[in-house]
Amino acid sequence: MPRTSERYRDARREYILDAARRAFARNGFHATSMHDLFAEAGLSSGAVYRYFAGKDEVVVAIVEDNIRQIGAMMRAVTEERADGSFGAALAAAVETIQAKHRENGLAGIGVQAWTEALRDPRIGAAFNEVLTGLRSELAEVVAHYQRTNTLPAGPSAESLASVTIAILVGYIQQLALLGPDAVADVPEALRALWPPSG
Repeated sequence: MPRTSERYRDARREYILDAARRAFARNGFHATSMHDLFAEAGLSSGAVYRYFAGKDEVVVAIVEDNIRQIGAMMRAVTEERADGSFGAALAAAVETIQAKHRENGLAGIGVQAWTEALRDPRIGAAFNEVLTGLRSELAEVVAHYQRTNTLPAGPSAESLASVTIAILVGYIQQLALLGPDAVADVPEALRALWPPSG
């Protein structure tokens, strides 16, 4: 019974976040109220507040989910293709971002969330924590490619992880501002920049 309840809570939480993504992608963070989120989800205020205390918590949860998915996907690609390249892992991350953007407007929501992180110290602190976790996770991925001579051993794994985040963030910004066609060839370029070793 507890496991079923936990699955239900997780599914309900994700349902609310999906509704919030749609509302934020359509109207932006500032123009979307909690009442708009209730209406988009088709739920009462009490049902939503059971999971999120306010809009800021919803924003942070969306950001955490998006960043967690990117990190997990890069790790999965690295583990599945032990002889692959860093470029292939990074291209797979970008392709995941493309798919998520088509599905729920990830890039536009991401850019909005970054501006909120500058404005709101609570969101900024949450962003800092999530990015620190992503940097640590990507540093492990980078270290794997350094050991296989796909990436240079000189720079620290942490510094190369920061560069990787900069690439992903820059890609998301271009996707949001310029549209998918403008960045359609980025995965191919990443594979060319960092081909398999040997």
